[in-house]
Amino acid sequence: MIERYSLPEMKAIWGDENKFKKMLEVEILSCEALSKLGKVPKSALNIIRKRARFDIDKINAIEKKTKHDVVAFVESISENLGPEARFLHMGLTSNDILDTTLASQMRESCDIIIGDLKKLLSVLSRKARRYKYTPIVGRTHGIHAEPVTFGLKLALFYDEINRNLSRAVRAKEVVSYGKISGAVGTYANIEPFVEEYVCKKLGLKPSPISTQVIPRDRHSEFLSSIALIGATIERFATEIRHLQRTEVGEAEEFFSKTQKGSSAMPHKRNPVNSERLCGLARILRSNALAEIESVALWHERDISHSCVERVIIPDSCILIDFMLNETIRLADNLAVNPGNMKRNLALTKGRIFSQHILLSLIQKGLTRIDAYNIVQDAAMKSFKEDRDFKIILEQDKRITSAISKEALNKCFSLEYHTRFVDRIFRKAGL
Repeated sequence: MIERYSLPEMKAIWGDENKFKKMLEVEILSCEALSKLGKVPKSALNIIRKRARFDIDKINAIEKKTKHDVVAFVESISENLGPEARFLHMGLTSNDILDTTLASQMRESCDIIIGDLKKLLSVLSRKARRYKYTPIVGRTHGIHAEPVTFGLKLALFYDEINRNLSRAVRAKEVVSYGKISGAVGTYANIEPFVEEYVCKKLGLKPSPISTQVIPRDRHSEFLSSIALIGATIERFATEIRHLQRTEVGEAEEFFSKTQKGSSAMPHKRNPVNSERLCGLARILRSNALAEIESVALWHERDISHSCVERVIIPDSCILIDFMLNETIRLADNLAVNPGNMKRNLALTKGRIFSQHILLSLIQKGLTRIDAYNIVQDAAMKSFKEDRDFKIILEQDKRITSAISKEALNKCFSLEYHTRFVDRIFRKAGL
């Protein structure tokens, strides 16, 4: 399901062709480094460079016999090298190749994720500016609270995506470490120079210390950053799902002319893309947890992490790429209904302005408790009798004796609630 929707660039990074290409590059670079140390003859290095190639079908066939992927990979390449094959994989362990390859793949994936995040930021910035002063009721606990603007809602997501961008940049740095340090990380059979040489050529840094594998806290941070991006996407999608409710109708997903919402009910326009994004975010979180549980390996290494990572790392990268692109399309094509926003602002008949009235009474000398009780009494009366809040306030001598009619009118001003929008936008970098 995920592969069907994922973008080809990200899929290619995690395909067998790219994986084996990178593994071969690590092997050849290791031979180059060993040649500089005088341990591989230059003539042998030239033959290895010229003849070393892989055949995926052959590797898979050999692996069925060996039950070991790297052994199958090395044997397949060796068939083309003749006597010089003895210099291949010399002093190395499987994870010298696999972990260094994985680091390169994660690094490339980060570049795509970072690009996706920047595109989403661009869309959110444009939309936030467009609806900067479009009033909409704010909700806490799902209940009408005080006015905000739709632009502020979008600015909030912009700011959060910006933090996710910073995390993705950091994640790229954290995972950009390779290792060529041998079976238990002691360099007993392979000198540190080889690791330094290979990593530099690949744009990686040598792991400061490793066992047979690079410590998995790096990979956990990488997948955790992806899970957090997913959580932000889920929060945005959840907001759209609520705003699209029939009784709300303030914003909704784009619905094409030929699109169908239900096999049974022709009238339906469901927030299916947002619902899908919310569901997929759960996979990213579970994958991050699975990697965190891979941090604790037995001694210098066991294999419990490897089988998990072959699933969760490619899947998380492909999935977040898909989710980000879906979110970009969702935000870019979002249908916004300012008319319904205005309608819903009036649903409480003015009760959303209660705090401004409370504060005005306090400023006139009433205690907070007295002022709160007076305003709450009026609000509850407005609610029970379905009457205009302002009219009820105007009929209460406790209020009119403290606040003039003009001052009371000002308490129902939308501009009062939006006067710092510019400042908030600047703080959010918009």
